[in-house]
Amino acid sequence: MSKYGTIPTSSSAAAAGAPQFGGASPLDFISRAKARGATALATRRPWRELADLHAVGLPPSLGDAYLRVRANLAHFAMNYAIVILVVVFLSLLWKPVSLIVFLVCMIAWLVLYFLRDEPIVLFGRVVGDGVVLAGLAVVTLGLLLLTGATANILSSLLIGFVLVVLHAALHKAEDNVDEEVGRWYAPVPPPPSH
Repeated sequence: MSKYGTIPTSSSAAAAGAPQFGGASPLDFISRAKARGATALATRRPWRELADLHAVGLPPSLGDAYLRVRANLAHFAMNYAIVILVVVFLSLLWKPVSLIVFLVCMIAWLVLYFLRDEPIVLFGRVVGDGVVLAGLAVVTLGLLLLTGATANILSSLLIGFVLVVLHAALHKAEDNVDEEVGRWYAPVPPPPSH
């Protein structure tokens, strides 16, 4: 099969007969995945800061609790995501088939949605991100329903969510509000005093 007018991007991989992922070798794909993972993990805050007991206190009002939750969700976003994934992972340890399905689905999400550089093309048509997201969600939900672990996963997600919101409400966020402004949300201006 000849490719007229194309310039090979990885001649050594093509010559060796290695499988290609979007024009790049598997090693290129793995190195890109590692770089993106490192970039995502770079936004993680030190665990010592998350577990600082001196920064824990009851909020004086419900409005202050809301502001703390909002600021801490932005400040500790990657830490909170890791906490929720660990809770879900631990809940699946007693259901090995569901754990394997969950891990396969996570790999599919990483490869098909989070780590890809180029759009997916099926039958000569570009598949939009929304269609990929919906397809992955339906397949993941269907597979989890088939393994019988849906209630287990939903309850562990709820437990993780409650832990995250509870920590975010109790952790004093005065130190990290200023550095997060504009990163995840725009500050709400105070109401005018007439």
